[in-house]
Amino acid sequence: MLDTPPCSMREGVRRAILDFPRRLPYMTISMELSRVLILDSSPEQFITLSERDGPRSFAIKIGTAEAIAIERRLRGQTPLRPQTHELLENTIHALGGELESIRIHRLDAGTYFASLMIRRDGELIEVDARPSDAIALGVGARTPIEVAEEVLTLSADDRPDVEPPIEAGEGDDDE
Repeated sequence: MLDTPPCSMREGVRRAILDFPRRLPYMTISMELSRVLILDSSPEQFITLSERDGPRSFAIKIGTAEAIAIERRLRGQTPLRPQTHELLENTIHALGGELESIRIHRLDAGTYFASLMIRRDGELIEVDARPSDAIALGVGARTPIEVAEEVLTLSADDRPDVEPPIEAGEGDDDE
């Protein structure tokens, strides 16, 4: 007989099921940030990740604040006082860690899930993160971005829902 109350056991099983894809070893593909699209007329902004050694890419909808943070950090602009991503970067370093990589490991109902992979004293620590925050944190240091093969496959299926709008200036044949 187990000493665990039934509700706690159910919660543990639920967590195990939700975390199951992350526990399995999965093949990752090296990606890079290829575009940040900031639209003044929309609350939805976009980043595009492209395969480093291949043709595949996909877009992720992100918030305006995250898009601006990514753009600012790409340009090497440092605020006078640390903002959220600088604060987290400073905290990781102050605790003796180093951001080793960003892993986008799951796509569920249009939501991407990522992890910060932090190396500290030889141990690899995985921290749950939104992809936009993870990329904003890692972009300044050119931290590698890894995407699970399954996410790339699912992204291809979801592509019409996450493509930037045509009014973003692409596909303009009036030149």
